[in-house]
Amino acid sequence: MIRPTWQARKRAAKERAMTIRNLPEAKTFKRPQNFQWDAPTDVLARWAATPQAADTSDATTITMFEVIGEDFWTGGGVTAKRVSAALRSIGDKDVTVKINSPGGDMFEGIAIYNLLRKHPAKVTVEVMGWAASAASIIAMAGDDIRMGLGTFMMVHNAWGGVIGNRHDMRDAAEMFDGFDSAIADIYEARTGQKRDKITDLMDAETFMGPKDAVALGFADAVDDGISVPDDDDAKNEGARPLNAVRQLEAILAQQGMSRGERRSFIQDVKSGTRNAADPAMQDAGEFDAAARQLLNTLKS
Repeated sequence: MIRPTWQARKRAAKERAMTIRNLPEAKTFKRPQNFQWDAPTDVLARWAATPQAADTSDATTITMFEVIGEDFWTGGGVTAKRVSAALRSIGDKDVTVKINSPGGDMFEGIAIYNLLRKHPAKVTVEVMGWAASAASIIAMAGDDIRMGLGTFMMVHNAWGGVIGNRHDMRDAAEMFDGFDSAIADIYEARTGQKRDKITDLMDAETFMGPKDAVALGFADAVDDGISVPDDDDAKNEGARPLNAVRQLEAILAQQGMSRGERRSFIQDVKSGTRNAADPAMQDAGEFDAAARQLLNTLKS
């Protein structure tokens, strides 16, 4: 066996290091006691209505196919604790991160971004469906960001709610300014776009397909080898009750219900104490038929 010389090993290590982007650490914040995170309603509705990607991970792949943060409905969710454990298991090897998420908890998203940017080997991000909101922040940690055909990335200002009096609300506005600035720092560093362009994109709640994302620097390549989940009824039969919950939650969110109110309403529906004629659904408008169908699905 011919062993490589130390010069060859050093050269290989240098070439490997050149593939790793020097991404900045994101500013972290203490989570306010009265802050409630949420996923953007439009994205939540679109994501909930599409088939979820199957978990086909291997030893060096981390899948993010849920909301970012703890998921009330499943007890799962993509958390910094889970990602940290996965990275420890992977060690110093290259890692692939597959994303199909509507976003969620900004604090968890920033923490996960920082974990991935510190990984000593190459991080490849594959957008399998959606990389929206907090999930788009995570995607920016990729040394190589690849998007499949038919996938989307969405960026926007910090999204959440604060409960309190008028003083709390004023403080919250300043707090959210800081959140937006930290998020913009991440996008600016990864894309190379000017700050004004980044803030305009965030203000407009911008949805980007693969080609637009590449053109703006939010992705590196369109990869037709990355498959978007298909709508196979047999394959998704087991996920139908959870999908019904997701879709109903999205409809209620679009009616202005807070996360807490949505959870309470859906739990009541599942227990049989509410039905499709509930006053909470009277203003559902164009979503009324879908909401009634989903309610029936949950009760069946």
